[in-house]
Amino acid sequence: MQYIDDISRTVIILIRAGAAFRIAFCFLRMATSEEEALQFKKRIRNTIIFYIIAELAFVIKNIAVYYFA
Repeated sequence: MQYIDDISRTVIILIRAGAAFRIAFCFLRMATSEEEALQFKKRIRNTIIFYIIAELAFVIKNIAVYYFA
């Protein structure tokens, strides 16, 4: 069980870091190209939605593990 928790923590850290870098990248690209700003705003919104869903998935996993363990 400890092995699964370690993998989960690692994946959560990678998801958080990836989402943060993706949002930062989109903000930088949005600042440099005005004509593509709307496209990058949509990408930022989609990244935030992905991050929320990913976090919720791990919260639900943790609830299930603690409930059934």
